[in-house]
Formats: sequence, C-alpha cells, structure tokens
Amino acid sequence: MVEPPKLSLCAHFSQVQDPRIDRTKQHPLLDIMIIAMCGVICGADDWVAIERFGQAKIDWFKTFLELPHGIPSHDTFGRVFGLLDPEQFQRSFLNWVQALAEVSLGQIVAIDGKMLRHSYDRALGKAAIYMVSAWASANRLVLGQLKVDEKSNEITAIPELLKLLLLKGCIVTIDAMGCQTEIVNLIVEQEADYVISLKGNQGTLHLDVQEAFAYAEETHFRNIAHQVQQTIDSNHGRVEIRRYTTISEPEFIAYLNPQGKWAGLRSIGKVEAERRLGEQVTLETRYFISSLTGNTLEFGQAVRGHWGIENCVHWVLDVAFREDDCRVRQGYAAQNFAVLRHIALNLLRQEKTAKCGIKNKRLMAAWDEKFLLKVLSGY
Repeated sequence: MVEPPKLSLCAHFSQVQDPRIDRTKQHPLLDIMIIAMCGVICGADDWVAIERFGQAKIDWFKTFLELPHGIPSHDTFGRVFGLLDPEQFQRSFLNWVQALAEVSLGQIVAIDGKMLRHSYDRALGKAAIYMVSAWASANRLVLGQLKVDEKSNEITAIPELLKLLLLKGCIVTIDAMGCQTEIVNLIVEQEADYVISLKGNQGTLHLDVQEAFAYAEETHFRNIAHQVQQTIDSNHGRVEIRRYTTISEPEFIAYLNPQGKWAGLRSIGKVEAERRLGEQVTLETRYFISSLTGNTLEFGQAVRGHWGIENCVHWVLDVAFREDDCRVRQGYAAQNFAVLRHIALNLLRQEKTAKCGIKNKRLMAAWDEKFLLKVLSGY
C-alpha cells in the first residue's frame, strides 16, 4: 500500500476511536474519514455526494487506502459520523492544526459563533446547532471549533474553546457576548492580550466607558493619556472613514476596573465608522476594553482583524460550502461535518499556487488528482 499524501492527516486522525462494534466494521475508520475529507474538499456537501465521489475516485483511493469492501455507502458514512465522538474528532483536528502551522506572536485570533441553520430536526425536537470557532488571521486558519450546548449559549462555549487553544502572545478578539470576567481571566492566564467589544450586557461598563470618552472629549483630552488614528478607504464608489481613539490614562482605568475585576485591563477604545455611498451616509460607534497598551495602530488592526472570521470563514462556509443548506443531522453528524468543512477550508487556504477562490479550488481538486494531492499535503 502506497503512503498517503503527507500523512499529518492520517497520523492525527488515526487516534480517533472507532465507535462501531467489531462485527459491523466492514470498512476501516481511517478509510471512511479520509474519503469524507477528500470528498468535502472536492465539493461534496452531503453523504450521498461523498459516496459518489469515492466511487468516481476508487482507483485513486486504492493506491493508499485499504478499501477491503470498496467505497462505503452513504448510509455508512452517515451512521459512522453520527456515532463518532465529536470531542475526539475535535481534539485530532486541534492537534493537526497545531502541527500544520505555528500561530505567531502578535497574531489576531478572532472568536465568534455561527448557527448551522438546517441542522435542526423538528420531529426529534432538536434545535439547529451553534458552533463557536477560532480564526487565526495571519495564518488564515480555523484553529478550532466547539458546539454550543443546546441548553446553554455562546458564553459557556467560549471558555471551553479557549482552554483548548495555544494563545500565548496572541491578541484575542471577541464580540460583546464574550465580555465576561471568566473569559478575560482565561486569556490573560494564557499570556495573551484581548480586545473585546461592549454592549449593555455587562452591568454599567458600556455606559461607564461611553461617559469616560465623553468627558475626555469635552476636556480635549487634557492631561489624559490617549492616541487617535484615522483611516480612509474607498472602493467601488464607497468611502469608509474610521477613527480609532484609545485612552490608557491610569486614573480612568482604575475607575473602570475597581478591585481589578477585569484582569489585565490597560486601555479602552472607541471606533467611529462613517460610510458614504453616494448621498447616503451611515455612522456607527463602538466601544471596547483591551489589555493592549493603547497604541491605536495595534488596536485598529485587532478591530479590523476580527471581521476576518466573518468574511473568510462564515461567509465562505455559506457561499462555497453551502453550510446553511446542509441537512446532515443524525446523532453527532452535524458537528462532525462542520469539522470536515473546517479541515477542507484550512487545506484549501494553505494551497497558494491556484489564484482563485475557494469554490473554484474545490472544483480544481475534484478535476485534478495532482492538485488534490497538493491540497492534502498542506503546503
């Protein structure tokens, strides 16, 4: 049997325990997982498509997989991934990502959640599942993801995901849902920094920060340590003006952080975004707490970098992978299929030679086995 292509995938995912009883194991678990991964890379969005992809590529798969009974049926794929322990599958994913690329110091790691809209099952009373993901902006990698418990919310999943990640030296960005002292503590304990947006979900903190900026502006920031930076971007007739202001005055921070409730808090930030499209003008103001020193360049990069998870992960999963249309939902299958999509997205992102989008890369991988091998190799 020929060695599979760069067997970081095989080496890491071979550690996943087979949930089947021995008499039902007609197909090796690793064969099932590798065929599914390749199928999703090449455009398959459900178990039927994965089976048909496997049948079309059976001669190629025979060069490095066992396939004692050929390609598994779509029912087998669905049943196995419905039984597969999602925590083990997730752990193998995390180990593989850490081997694939090192997360560099100062990198922005964005944490955000996304609902898999068609993963619900009304007949069984199952709600659509919600996944919280971590995205490394510089490496353009999904670092990990975790399903939010049905009886809980995003707040409880974020700490669990943070515990799984290696964040030392990174800047973690989270929306207002993650503005919790436990989450801040976990980030600081990992020797990472944070930039977290504010809304009215944390007592009076949002209002206090607003008032701090209002007072500073009224006094023209006299004797108040602060920085201001403005950027102007234009594209297709749209002009976007962003003004970043940070305050790192110790007296302000001490007032906003009595008894050191917010670990590592060193600055607060304000972003004023003005968008002009023809005669239409929209204004938006957002406030943040941060462990950064108050450098507006660093603060602005973190705020802008957070939207990478929306544009480069959530939007791509919806458009190129049709995630919201996926009806996979048996057992643990929906969350395990989400991991398959993230594996595919990471590998397709790491392939740099094809100058096209993810959707077209999936087509190229399906058409050209040499290109698929290049994608699988992870470089």
